[in-house]
Amino acid sequence: MLSGILLVVAVTIISSTISLPISLYSTFRIEARYGFNKMTLRMFVLDLIKGSLIGAIIGLPLLALVLWLMAQAGPLWWLWVWLVWSAFQLLMVALYPTLIAPLFNRFSPLEDLELKQRIEALLARTGFKSQGVFVMDGSRRSSHGNAYFTGFGSAKRIVFFDTLLKQLAPQEIEAVLAHELGHFKRKHIVKRISFAFALSLGFLFILGQLLDASWFYTALGVSTPSTAMALILFFMAVPAFTFPLTPLSSLMSRRHEYEADSFAASQAEAQHLIDALVKLYRDNASTLTPDPLHSAFYDSHPPASLRIAHLKGAST
Repeated sequence: MLSGILLVVAVTIISSTISLPISLYSTFRIEARYGFNKMTLRMFVLDLIKGSLIGAIIGLPLLALVLWLMAQAGPLWWLWVWLVWSAFQLLMVALYPTLIAPLFNRFSPLEDLELKQRIEALLARTGFKSQGVFVMDGSRRSSHGNAYFTGFGSAKRIVFFDTLLKQLAPQEIEAVLAHELGHFKRKHIVKRISFAFALSLGFLFILGQLLDASWFYTALGVSTPSTAMALILFFMAVPAFTFPLTPLSSLMSRRHEYEADSFAASQAEAQHLIDALVKLYRDNASTLTPDPLHSAFYDSHPPASLRIAHLKGAST
C-alpha cells in the first residue's frame, strides 16, 4: 500500500514539475503580454503550495482507499471504486463553494442595490433558489471576467467576478446570469455529471479487465505489475483513445450553449446578452473568426458570429 501511494505521488510530482514551466510562461508571458495577468510570483507560489497541500489532504486518503479496494474487493473492485469516486465527486461539489474556494479568493455579498434587485427578480421568474449572490476578487489574479453558480440543493450560490461587474452594465449582467441559469434549467449540469459518471464507470470496467493482463504492462514497458502501476499506466494511455471523442464532446457543449442562450433570450433582452458577449469577446481578446475545422473539433462555445445570429433569431 505504502509503495503504491509513493509511486503515484512520485509520478504526480514529476508530471507537475514538467508542466510548471509551461504554466509560468502562460501566466507571466502570454497573459501578461496582452494585459490580463495581475498575479505576482509570490501569489503564484502560494497558490501552488495551497493547492498541493489541499490535494494531499484530500487525495491521499482517497488514493489509499482506491488502492485497497483494487487489491481486496475482488473481481468487482472497479464497481466499488466507481461508487467511492462518484460519492467523492458529489461531496466536492457540495463542499467546494464554502470550504475550498475561500482559501484562494475572497467572496463578499453583492452590494449594488440596482443589480441585486434585477438578479432577485430574475431568480424569482426562473424559480432558482440560491444561498446568495457573491462577488469574487478575481481581479487579484486576472482581468478576465466571468460568472458562475456552484453547489447544489440549498448550497447553490451565484458568483460574479469583480472584473465582470466593471465590464458590463446591470442589464447585461442580468442577461449573462440568465444564460448561466439556462444551463441549470435545461439540466445541462445533470447531463454532464451523468455523462462523466457513465464514462468513468466504463473506464474502470476496462481497467478491471486489464489489471491482471501481463501484456498490458509489457506493452507499455513495465516489467513489475502492481495495482498502482496499472492505475498510472491506464490513465496515461486513456487520452490517446478518448481523443477521437473530442468533437462529439465539443458538439454537445455547443448545443448546450445555444440552449442556454435561448433560455436567456426568454428571460432577458437578447440584445443585452449580445452586447455583453461583444464586450467580453473584446475585453478577453477572443478571436471572432476561428478556423471552422479547429472550432468544430475543439471549441466548447460557438463562434461569436453564429452565437449572435442565433440570439437575434431568438429575439424575433
